[in-house]
Amino acid sequence: MATLSKRSVETLIDLVEIKLSCIQVFDRDDAKELAALEQARRELGDILPGRSASTVVQFPEAQRAAG
Repeated sequence: MATLSKRSVETLIDLVEIKLSCIQVFDRDDAKELAALEQARRELGDILPGRSASTVVQFPEAQRAAG
């Protein structure tokens, strides 16, 4: 398995968060994509010490899709 630098992981988290801030859930496929992005954000956050999913901002779209 290849390792990623801290900077690369932070960049990936930023990109996922940007996508999350732009996504609008209109159908089931959008909801699945939102869930996949949330999971990716959690997994990337787990890689970096001190930056877990709990320290990442929750987006309203994610809360609506989960509820």
